[in-house]
This record gives sequence, structure tokens and C-alpha cells, in this order.
Amino acid sequence: VQLVESGGGVVQAGGSLRLSCATSGSIARIDVRGWYRQAPGKQRDMVAIISSGDSTNYADYVKGRFTISRDNAKNTVFLQMNSLKPEDTAVYYCYLRGRRFPFSESREYWGQGTQVTVSS
Repeated sequence: VQLVESGGGVVQAGGSLRLSCATSGSIARIDVRGWYRQAPGKQRDMVAIISSGDSTNYADYVKGRFTISRDNAKNTVFLQMNSLKPEDTAVYYCYLRGRRFPFSESREYWGQGTQVTVSS
């Protein structure tokens, strides 16, 4: 299973970006999909996650500005980021927890990351 992010870039404060994460390879069950981010010198933190039942959870600092969604038919998850702030600058990682086979253990998968830079 491979996760490939796209959509990062440089944007001015107040602007918007939309990240996409495409999944390749077969997977029997996806439990959670989401986005994390890591700024230089900081730990990787959860930004937004969406469960198989479509429940969502957001970090407090992005609530009302970011929206996570997915296209099950295309096995893709998105992160719409509006009203971006300089403190949103980070590498954004796509995340998936699921089972490759029906009776295998659930495990985590990560994308390679995409840089988002917000200039003031």
C-alpha cells in the first residue's frame, strides 16, 4: 500500500490549498484516514482524521478552517485548507490505518509528505 500526497505549495496568509492523497495497492479494510503535520523542530501532530463511519476529528487549531473529505471510489482523501496562517507551515503527511487482508492485523501507513508554506 502506498500513499501519495499532492497539492502542497507556497501560499500567502489568508489563502487556500487543497491537499490530495491517493492510495495505490490493495487493502481489505480502511479504518481511519487522515492528515498529520510536522513543523521544523516539532513533533508530528494530528490535523484531521476521518473514520470508516465518516466521523471526523480536527485539531483545535484548524477547526473551522480545514475540512477533511474522501472519495471512496477513487480511494483518495482530501484536506481543504482555508484561511491559512504562517503557523500552518509544515510538511503534511497522509495517514491510513487499515488491514491489507480481511484477517490481518491493522497497521499504519504514511505518505512521503508534502510541504505547505504560508508566507506572511
